Amino acid sequence: QVQLVESGGGLVQTGGSLRLSCAASGRTFNSYVMGWFRQAPGKEREFVARISYSGARTYYADSVKGRFTISRDNARNTVYLQMNGLKPEDTAVYYCAARSGSYSSAGGEYDYDYWGQGTQVTVSS
Repeated sequence: QVQLVESGGGLVQTGGSLRLSCAASGRTFNSYVMGWFRQAPGKEREFVARISYSGARTYYADSVKGRFTISRDNARNTVYLQMNGLKPEDTAVYYCAARSGSYSSAGGEYDYDYWGQGTQVTVSS
């Protein structure tokens, strides 16, 4: 069982930056693939980024590639999402998620086992 708690959301102007954090409970954090998803009002939840157990491999949605960076600190049981060059279309509730399966077969939200409660990110134009 893993409990996830996100933080770091807020209101930022277009072009600004935020860093989201997701703290995980438990002693086996480094055995989980970690992902970030987001859900805008009236839209389905969408994949943003994922990171492998050690942090060596990452994968991004095309919409955030080159602007967002996912990283993890296994000693601190924390995964991060550094968001630069924010746009109004990045406005959403951001969720972190943990997957106990393999990194290579991780896909959409149904591939993840545990979820945080979400943190709101609002980008003003």
